[in-house]
Amino acid sequence: MTAAPRTFRIAAIPADGVGKEVVAAGRAVLDALAADSDGAFAFEWREFPWGCDFYERTGTMMDDDGLDQLKDFDAIYFGAVGWPNVPDHISLWGLRLKICQNFDQWANVRPVHFLPGVQSPLRKADDTELDWVVVRENSEGEYAGLGGRNLSARGPGGEVAVQSALFTEVGCERIMRFAFDLARTRAHKKVSSVTKSNAQQYGMVLWDDVFKRVAADYPDVETESVLVDAMSAKFVLRPEDLSVVVASNLNADILSDLGSALAGSLGLAASANLNPERRFPSMFEPVHGSAPDIAGQGLANPIGAVGSAALMLEHFGLPDQAARLNKAIEATTAAGVLTRDVGGTATTEDVTKALIDALDA
Repeated sequence: MTAAPRTFRIAAIPADGVGKEVVAAGRAVLDALAADSDGAFAFEWREFPWGCDFYERTGTMMDDDGLDQLKDFDAIYFGAVGWPNVPDHISLWGLRLKICQNFDQWANVRPVHFLPGVQSPLRKADDTELDWVVVRENSEGEYAGLGGRNLSARGPGGEVAVQSALFTEVGCERIMRFAFDLARTRAHKKVSSVTKSNAQQYGMVLWDDVFKRVAADYPDVETESVLVDAMSAKFVLRPEDLSVVVASNLNADILSDLGSALAGSLGLAASANLNPERRFPSMFEPVHGSAPDIAGQGLANPIGAVGSAALMLEHFGLPDQAARLNKAIEATTAAGVLTRDVGGTATTEDVTKALIDALDA
């Protein structure tokens, strides 16, 4: 008797701009992968219309009960949020960050992969194997959303804004242990902590203290603590020395984008917003934005979205299928099927077809 296929229920939220195009591409690739699995697994999709268009119609970025609608899915597959008609802080906090915060997706994982056929601006990438991952604290830090704007009654020029960063021992420790556990799975067992404790004498000193304490439990893992400005230079000058980089919400956000740019394009960058305890669904999304300048033209790079799908497969306990998807990505870029952002002329549809074809190779 043939076992029933494992069906994963996925909430698709394309949201805005090129998010709609890359989520459609990623879904096509995942469905092709499932169709070729001899019935081992399948995907059941439900697409949600939330985003800036939804905001224009309703005044909210998602349904009032949107979190309740999402909580029982196995994962969320997200596109990109933001459009010129809605202020960025409203669109981000009203949808993506609302999901991340309320589902306690505290570990954001952003691999930095240098793909064959994609030219890096780093000359060192031509003859040096480079591969690292940024682990971002995703629930507090500089993006905790604490503060406010006051005293506007003073008149023009009199308003005051306070934005407070929040660092907790619990938040620091859990993301650092996540980073150390990840480092133990890699060839180069090393964790680099990013700090700015010379200037931020409370939150970042707590970060440093927790890192030292946690590191003592991982004597087999090499460690270093590097100021964020020095780390940005290290990304460029000594990237071969990196393996797992753990940083606060803001610092990791910036550094991971730098890493993706060094690999060739933000369009290549994948990410996972994880609730490691699996109390809530995790969310998988490309790093790039909604790109209003090319939206709807079929020019978007779907590699980041497909790489995020590979991270989702790993989360589902399908590492072999994730590896198969990543090999298809490498085969596609190595064959020169590249979108405009990485120096090619291929369309979103061209790359999607090449990825599906590579699965069968």
